[in-house]
Parts: sequence; C-alpha cells; structure tokens
Amino acid sequence: MALTDEGIIKVPGLLSRWVQLGDGQRAHYMTAGETGPAVILLHGGIPGSSGVAGWRLMAPLLAAQGFRVYCPDQPGFGLSDNRRQYWPVNGPYTHVDFINRFADALCLDEFHISGNSMGCINTSHYVVRYPHRVKSFVLIAGPVGDLVRFEAQKQLKAKVGWEKGDRETMRVMMRSIIHHEEAITEDLLEMRMLAADNHKEGWEAWQRVNNFGEVDPDVALALSTKGKLDRTTIPGICLYGMNDAILPAEELGFQVEDALPNVQFFYPEDCGHQGQTDQPELFAEVFTEFFATGRVSRATADKAGVSKRRPEIPTLVEQV
Repeated sequence: MALTDEGIIKVPGLLSRWVQLGDGQRAHYMTAGETGPAVILLHGGIPGSSGVAGWRLMAPLLAAQGFRVYCPDQPGFGLSDNRRQYWPVNGPYTHVDFINRFADALCLDEFHISGNSMGCINTSHYVVRYPHRVKSFVLIAGPVGDLVRFEAQKQLKAKVGWEKGDRETMRVMMRSIIHHEEAITEDLLEMRMLAADNHKEGWEAWQRVNNFGEVDPDVALALSTKGKLDRTTIPGICLYGMNDAILPAEELGFQVEDALPNVQFFYPEDCGHQGQTDQPELFAEVFTEFFATGRVSRATADKAGVSKRRPEIPTLVEQV
C-alpha cells in the first residue's frame, strides 16, 4: 500500500486533519469517530513517531466503541510544524502547552487522555498541570516526570541510536519497541523515515531537554509531578508490557507502580514497549471499559495481567 500525498499510511476509519493553534502553530492530527466522549492519544518519542504511527491499529477500535479519538503529532514529530519557533526546546513543557492549545482549538473542554513512552511522560505532566480537563487517564510504558527519576537518554541511546539515520537503523529501532515484528511493515518504515528526516534538528533539540535533561529550573519546577501525580484522585491506570525491551518492567515499571498508589497497574504478556501495537484488541477492550465506566471488568483485568504486586484498587477493578 502506497503512502498518501501527505506521506502517511492510509488507514480505514482514520482521517488526516489540520488545525491552527492560538499561537499560530499548524497542528496535524489523525481522528476517528464522530460522536461520543473525546479521547486524546499521545505517541512516543523515537525518531519518526507520529499519531498514525503510534495509534493506527487502536484508534479505529475505540471509535467503533463510541469514542471520538484524536491522535496529534506532537512538536518535533510527524507532520507537526517544523518552523524553529515551534521546536520542543522546553521538552515536556512545550508538549504540555501544545496539548492544551490543541484541546482549546478543537473545543475539547474535558476528555480522557493516554500516552505511550514519551506520551506517557506528557500525559503525566498534563494530568497534574490541567487536572480540571482530565476525566481519566491511561499510562503506557513510560516515565512519569521527576516522581521517579531515571537516565532516559543514556538508556534509550544505548538501545536505539539514530546516528546513521538509514532504513535498517529504523527497522532495528522498531524491533526494540514492537514485540510483534509482523506489525513492522515497509510502509511504516517509509513513513517514519520521512517524518524523522523532516524533524531531524527539532528532534535533536528535544533530546537535549527530554525528561528534565537540560530544562530551565523554573520550567522543571512548574512541571514537577512529585507530590502531585502520586496524590491525584483522577481515575488512572497503567499498562506495561512484560516484553518491553527498551524500558523493562523490572527496571522502570515496578518503580513507577510503587510511586503511584492511586493508579492501577496491568502487566500484559506477549506485549512490548508499544503495547497498543502488539495487542490493539486487548488494549482497546481495557480502554473502552475504563473510559466508559471508570473501572475494568474482572475478566478483562485478568486477561490484561492485573498487577499482583500489591492489592488491587477496588474502585478501578471489578471485584468478584
């Protein structure tokens, strides 16, 4: 299947859209579903990432269950505005500001939100900065700001270096985040290569500040999740694949779970870092139940690998 004239994969039920934000930035996003509760899905941060790359398999499934789904290309990625003034030079702060402007532009006063990897970081920051707009949230395999510190850049660069910038390097990177290799198609590689080339300088600027790397101290203070995300009363869950090759559950997921007593964790099997690609039907089932009712059914929770590391949270998981 050839790419569209915008250089993206054509997915049935997933539409490409543009909107101009209040600061003059042109924002690209994918959308699915026409009615129902709004859901914003945030992609990860490896070169070539985008709304369609991260959510093409799952967004249509949520739309089929009655949700309006929005998958924006965050600054420095996909088809986002690559003019220098819109580079993500303040790391998570730039992205959180973008998400809020994006929601304003689409008149989304309240919504459910979820993010994978970098999107997990940005979801965490958004929840504590704009809690009045978040109905509920789902974290997928990623850090949660300064609540749990880890050396993200060293870990990621050692496992998915992008120095060569060629197709085979992109393939290797995809294998590190997607457990089911059959999902790594030639069209996906081509789309990601185009996006990565389009944002090379902006992505490098983002890398220098990602996860508080070189971010201004005042900006870091404004974004701090410590003493906030761990105390939130907004309903939240986390899905963390047990086959995550980049940030294994034993190295990061368990630490994050221990730091978030009010968030229910799940550890699905046969699932890597980008779990929504490896197990789209399972993830869609969990999301649908949680966003619709505020908790996950007993059967789905067991199927999704509900955490046995601590007692379940009864308000978030149906009890027998």
